[in-house]
Amino acid sequence: MATRVPRLALLVCDIPLPEVIRDHGEYPRIFDRVFRASLPDRFADFALDPYDVRYAKEYPQMGDLDAYDGIVITGSAASAYENVEWINKLVSWVADVAVNRPRTKIIGICFGHQIVARALGGECVPNGGKWEVAITEVTFTDLGQRIFGVPSFNIQQMHRDYVPTVPPSFHLLGSTGLTRNQGMVQFSDPDARIPEPDGPIPEIHILTLQGHPEFTTGIVKEIIRARRESGAMDKATAEHGWARADERNDGDRIGRVIWDVLLQRSATVDA
Repeated sequence: MATRVPRLALLVCDIPLPEVIRDHGEYPRIFDRVFRASLPDRFADFALDPYDVRYAKEYPQMGDLDAYDGIVITGSAASAYENVEWINKLVSWVADVAVNRPRTKIIGICFGHQIVARALGGECVPNGGKWEVAITEVTFTDLGQRIFGVPSFNIQQMHRDYVPTVPPSFHLLGSTGLTRNQGMVQFSDPDARIPEPDGPIPEIHILTLQGHPEFTTGIVKEIIRARRESGAMDKATAEHGWARADERNDGDRIGRVIWDVLLQRSATVDA
């Protein structure tokens, strides 16, 4: 009997910098790398179907969502709080899927994390012009520790907007000194509560991260260089980020947890 192939819908929210595309590809290739590196051993392959929601206004048909194990929303250089057509449509679409398709798993990465917050009762705002850049340690809540199996992880960061609070029905995963909401989950059962230490973790419907598990050292350095040269990033932030970009990156471990959330329908999520 043939093993089924997991299938993901990738909502592509931007085109990377030319330097990043040259060396690492566009977002479908970048996400393919981390999901392939972290794919559970029981699967030989997976399918990643990209939808350009920014420029082509492409979305999966609602009737096709049952064919996917989940939806992944990428990062973007845009600000999730902008009142522009494509962002407003994305917020509305995510809200529709989250509320009316409760069996469709949703993963939000950076900009995607912020879009999910907007769609479901939260907000995204500028973080006072402060960048969070390159490898940063995220300290977990008790729930975050149980889901990821460790007290903290290292993840590449590239943002100066953030989600200041946790929207209704979500639970915080972890924080940094600069950004309290570094990730959050919503359980599939709206009445589910954070479990006791020895209790099973409820099925997770939505998982978001402010950081970038898909970003490598090379990608982050290219972005730092470009943003420093354009004046978007100050010298001190760029230098500190450059120095940290080579530190331990737990992106592939994070990818394994994302797969667990996407593929498991109940009980404990194992890191």
